[in-house]
Amino acid sequence: MDLGKHYVNGEWVVPLGDTRFPVMNPATNEQIETVTLGNEADVDRAVASAKAAFESFSQTSKSERLALLRALLDQTNARMEDLAQAICLEIGAPISMARSEQAATGLWHLEAFIEILEAQDEREILPNGDIQLREPVGVCGLITPWNWPINQVAAKVIPALAAGNTVILKPSEHTPLAATIYAEMIDAAGYPPGVFNLVHGDGQTVGAAISKHPDIDMISFTGSTRAGKLISQDAANTIKRVALELGGKSPNIVFADCDLENQVAASIHLLMFNTGQCCDAPSRMLVERSCYQEVLEIAKSVGDAIKVGDPAEEGDHIGPQFDKIQYDRVQELIQQGIDEGATLLVGGLGKPEGYERGCYTKPTIFADVANNMTIAQQEIFGPVLSIIPFDTEEDAIQIANDTPYGLHAYIQTGDPERAERVAKRIRAGGVQINGGPFKFGSPFGGYKQSGNGREGGVQGLEEYQEVKILHVNV
Repeated sequence: MDLGKHYVNGEWVVPLGDTRFPVMNPATNEQIETVTLGNEADVDRAVASAKAAFESFSQTSKSERLALLRALLDQTNARMEDLAQAICLEIGAPISMARSEQAATGLWHLEAFIEILEAQDEREILPNGDIQLREPVGVCGLITPWNWPINQVAAKVIPALAAGNTVILKPSEHTPLAATIYAEMIDAAGYPPGVFNLVHGDGQTVGAAISKHPDIDMISFTGSTRAGKLISQDAANTIKRVALELGGKSPNIVFADCDLENQVAASIHLLMFNTGQCCDAPSRMLVERSCYQEVLEIAKSVGDAIKVGDPAEEGDHIGPQFDKIQYDRVQELIQQGIDEGATLLVGGLGKPEGYERGCYTKPTIFADVANNMTIAQQEIFGPVLSIIPFDTEEDAIQIANDTPYGLHAYIQTGDPERAERVAKRIRAGGVQINGGPFKFGSPFGGYKQSGNGREGGVQGLEEYQEVKILHVNV
């Protein structure tokens, strides 16, 4: 692939910007590619293309858009291995997981949105006799992060196109490989020129230009809460629709009546998944005091057994942090946990033995954490777990909600009534109970500083639609 070009108006074009950015392999700290970053003029060109294409694409029928989605489904199936290999290279996701989870999310989102679009009525008669129409919002600027390169692209691009919008995608400049493959898939699926456009760039230049652009009608962003605030400010002058999926510090409440061995082990493995680089990772384990010591013993046994390994090798190990900046940040927070008096149960500072070359972090578990400690309040985005004791159900709820975030939460209990009672009081957009899996076709999003809007599900399609009411004189 040629990372020196952008995809605009159905063609691979030379960028107007000329900044060259290295794409690194975090497993080796070696450069694997160079991507050319765009500038404001590149955004202007892509927006003009998308705006012109919107005139006709917004008028396509649902059946036409479903046919294009099914063509994209064929392309996704055909390019799964390419996507997995790209993700393995650019973020260090172990290849087994890159295939079974990272790349596969593009397929699962697409299958779910095809079903949702098929079932949606774009024209409804309201009880009062008025006619309600669902129409596309317009030109959509989509800004995606590095930690799930295809999941977040698919979660935004697919519903935007399904609703009849046109798109400018700015993926993370650190992960251009998978995004470029996705653009090739869109092209091969037969989408008309200008409907989908790909502009590589950084947040300060291309991201800001998208957020401020007067001809962009909607922004959807996934990333840090800090960046989400800046995007909201930039978008305010043009009154854009803004959808944000931001940070998290998810509580995982462990009651003594759950299956401790299985649920604690599963919770730790979930936290370590993707090297802890998930916005909804269960990074705060709140443990009922009556089983606290038993949980610590289980946690140490499980944590000590977690393997770190080369992402190019098959297996269930975890890989490196995605770059040196992230590695250094995680190391600083581990040091803060030690300095603030938390008990280091597993792991700690430095790299695992034999993995000094890449950006590898030791799987780390802290015990005796107070919820006001830095490691309990800041999103670490690494394989670091904080274990916090609690005394009562009320105490657990208070600790769970004592965070600026509200993306996700987890509950482990043998009492179904308590599970739902506690879940209702947690200020988070989703709650997984006893390891209940996330299902594609359900909405995902947060409360508080974890963002607004939803991705996935019916609500994820409606994010990209306007509602129009026809008041008819009958």
